[in-house]
Amino acid sequence: MSFNELGLSAELLRAVEEQGYTNPTPIQRDAIPHILDGHDILAGAQTGTGKTAGFTLPMLQRLENRPSGQRRVRALILTPTRELAAQVNESVRTYGKYRPVRSMEIYGGVSARPQITKIRRGVDVVIATPGRLLDHVREGHIDLSSVEMFILDEADRMLDMGFIRDIRQIIRHLPERRQNMLFSATFSNEIRTLANNLLDHPAEIQVAQRNTTADRVEQRVYPVDKARKRELLS
Repeated sequence: MSFNELGLSAELLRAVEEQGYTNPTPIQRDAIPHILDGHDILAGAQTGTGKTAGFTLPMLQRLENRPSGQRRVRALILTPTRELAAQVNESVRTYGKYRPVRSMEIYGGVSARPQITKIRRGVDVVIATPGRLLDHVREGHIDLSSVEMFILDEADRMLDMGFIRDIRQIIRHLPERRQNMLFSATFSNEIRTLANNLLDHPAEIQVAQRNTTADRVEQRVYPVDKARKRELLS
């Protein structure tokens, strides 16, 4: 199967081709059609599987198909770290370069003032870490009442980092009718509980054996005395 068979627009296919991709990865092949059809998604996807494009491409397609007169936040992506937020936003910008879509990152550890300025100018897609986003919500800087697509990326890591309470509070500010997507490398009981409360009859996608690392990720172990870890790293 090629990207041309997934029902993506000419603009998105052009952007994909410019990145040198012709065939989708398994997670992209299985997830994109369900997302384009508006289904909720529960996907088991590890690092290195191409999952980011698996949800950014159909998200951009659906934003394209349902234009909004007033520029409001229509898609919200939550990530556990600022590094991942930057990576996802880069994907949105790369694949959405031929579409008039505005996106931005929101995370802590930096001044909130520039983020507030961008929010006020209008944005379609927000990629955020839970804590800083919740700060903006509480201060009234951002309105999430028009969100059509809500994506939890690396949900297992977010739960491990203690974000579950923030996530639940953010969900309370979202409209009741929306499309939800949850991506996780592992499926603990807590992830299953979150999925059951968040997703509505989701399409469940598992492209690899549960709780395993992606085939394209190489892992190595270097046994070293604790006192020499820094020396080894150097």
